[in-house]
Amino acid sequence: MRITGKLIGALVGWVLLRNPVAVVLGVLFGHLWDVGAIGAGNLSASPRDFIGPLFGLAGAIAKSDGRVSEPEIAATEKLIARLGLLTEQRAEAIARFKDGKQDSFNADLAIAQLRDWCRGRRDRAYILLDLLLEIVFAEGTLAPEKLAIVRKLCATLGVHEQELAALAAMRGYGFGYTGGAGYRQSQPPPGSPPGKDPYAVLGITREAGEREIKTAYRRLISQHHPDKLGDVPETLKRRAEERAREINAAYEKIRAERGIK
Repeated sequence: MRITGKLIGALVGWVLLRNPVAVVLGVLFGHLWDVGAIGAGNLSASPRDFIGPLFGLAGAIAKSDGRVSEPEIAATEKLIARLGLLTEQRAEAIARFKDGKQDSFNADLAIAQLRDWCRGRRDRAYILLDLLLEIVFAEGTLAPEKLAIVRKLCATLGVHEQELAALAAMRGYGFGYTGGAGYRQSQPPPGSPPGKDPYAVLGITREAGEREIKTAYRRLISQHHPDKLGDVPETLKRRAEERAREINAAYEKIRAERGIK
């Protein structure tokens, strides 16, 4: 829970008026600041402010390895359909995607705009990464040029790269984080049942202990809760619900396998 605004509000109320009522009002004002109802954090009020920079960055990702392929174009069109964009929004998305393909495109600016839309909220950051992974893996391989852009976005949004690997695993992509700067296209162990690797979904290895498993599960399920997203398009809330189900399913599968209560 954020309390910085409350503390500052209480202090300002006391310093200015030396009155208990002013302190209470300062705490109330600070609470509204902490939850983002007022202040700089509320500048990105529109739930669709992410569309322009998102599709610009998608274009940059697609072009980063030299050319934009048919699978990447198809993935972008699928993403537009998935977001349920209206005619004007669809035109904006296509225009920004074309801008992103240009050498002059400022990817750092687009990343900064997405950071402003997230307002420090990791659940929104996960949404953006989840959407962009469709472009990253459109050709079925993990191109280092594409990954470099996504890693920069992760660093700006405060998302650990192990969490990025977990997001990829939830989408069924063979993507593993090996620590440091290392990534690999991962495959499930020989003889393992078909489907998503539950350990990868939780962002942990098969060597993880019970405590690490439970900690990873609790962290992920709290960060992917759809009720916390606020005013975002319904399609994004539905995807968050899907991720929450995937996290729960992965945890239950590991519990049954390990005999965890």
